[in-house]
Parts: sequence; C-alpha cells; structure tokens
Amino acid sequence: MLKIGNYNTLTVAREVDFGLYLATDDGREILIPKRYVPEGTKIGDELNVFVYNDSDDRLIATTEAPFAEVGEFAYLQVRDVNATGAFLDWGLPKDLLVPFSQQKARMNRGGIYLVYVYLDDNTKRIAASAKIDKFLGNVLPDYRHGQQVKALVVEHTDIGYRVIVDNRHWGMIYDNEIFRPLELEETVTAYVKSVRDDGKIDLTLSDSTGKRVISLSDRILEAIKANGGELHICDSSSPDEIRDAFSCSKKDFKKAVGHLYKDGKILLGEGKLVLA
Repeated sequence: MLKIGNYNTLTVAREVDFGLYLATDDGREILIPKRYVPEGTKIGDELNVFVYNDSDDRLIATTEAPFAEVGEFAYLQVRDVNATGAFLDWGLPKDLLVPFSQQKARMNRGGIYLVYVYLDDNTKRIAASAKIDKFLGNVLPDYRHGQQVKALVVEHTDIGYRVIVDNRHWGMIYDNEIFRPLELEETVTAYVKSVRDDGKIDLTLSDSTGKRVISLSDRILEAIKANGGELHICDSSSPDEIRDAFSCSKKDFKKAVGHLYKDGKILLGEGKLVLA
C-alpha cells in the first residue's frame, strides 16, 4: 500500500523525456522527475523514494530526504506566512503547511517550532501541527527495561529534560542521569528505566547492559598509558573532576576502575591509578 509522506519502494514502469514513472501496488503510476533519477536506473529496477504532493497536489516521488516524514516530530523553520497559515521549510521544494487551526499561537516568519507531520484524512495532503500533545500517548507504551529508544529533547525543567520517545510518547531524562548538557532539538539514544502508570517513560543515557562501563574502562586504561603509566584521578576525586575528564558519573567511574583492577590491569595507588 502506498504511503504518502513516507518512503516507498516502487518499481520503474516506463521512461519519459522528463523522468520515470514508478508503479504502485494499486495500479497507479507516480512520476519521479529526471533530476532525481539515480544514474543507470533501468525499467524494472526498484527505487526507494519519498512520495509527497507537489505544488499542483499531484503525487510525486523524489530521492531527496525531507527533514521529517509523516508520523514524526521535528523542529522546522517558518519560511512564509499568508492567509492560509504558516509554511515550513522541510527540505523539499514544496513547503509544509501548518494551518492556523493547528497553531498553538500565531507562527512568525523565521521562527523555529516543534511540529508533528501528519496526513490529513480528508484531503490526503501532508500538513503539520504545533498542537503536539494530541499526537502523543495515544497508545500504551510497550517497552522492556534497558530497551534502546530515540529521544527528541524538547524542554529542560527543574528535574531534567522532557523528551519525545520514538515519536509516540512523553519521556523524561533526569539531570542526575546525564553527564553533559543536552541541547533542545537534539535527538539522543537513550535506554528505558521504567514506564510509569501515567504512560510516561523514564529514561537514562547509560546502557544498563554494561557496555558503557566496558567502554569507559578502555578509555581510562588508555588515559593511564598516555600519562606515563599513572593517572591522578581516582575514587576519591570529586564528581566534577571525574566528569570533566571522562564525561561520566563517579558511580560509573568506580565501576570501571573496579573492572580494571579485578582484571589485573591497574593498581590502586595513593590518590592515583597505576598501570599494572
């Protein structure tokens, strides 16, 4: 089934002077203009293309990548505003409309806003909405402890960062779970700590499987070697000193040092770590 506003794998059906027509499962043909056709493409080849509406509302295919597709959240900049609404730059020739009815407050040219990209059921046109809450938490989260997710950072609060998890749920990364400031609009890899009764998800940036500690152990060992076999950072060092040196918590640092000591790779000196 053709997915408007998303990527589709379509078969080249025929060639014309201005491009190729790609066949869909329901018998339609969609044009990919010549400038987007990969060199060497032949009839019968399959292409992974993004399908959207052009300026005349005809379906068209492209190999260009939009900043976001249907079903995703993104921070996008307003390129123009007119009587219909605000038009966002989303990386394609035709700008993305945010109707006035989908704006929380009037959008201004040049402003950058968090929006959700959706397909209008009635018009079958791709649009965006700044009323993001109605698109979140509509399905029960189904995650296991430690599962890897993608988190879009949207706000910093007194306790941590509010994030959007996998374009579907609200989540939180607490300040004591991070080792560097996060940037608004940034997408980070995170891991599920727990799913709360209200459907929101608590996350951590640490991989609970131990991969983080092993990686940190390797970095500490390399730092000791690079410093002539001694490193004047140890368990008694301050959390700030450890974070500045290795971008980690003191808890993770102590785990990594214990791992190296147990393996016989280092010795614990007075206020320092020594290569064994």
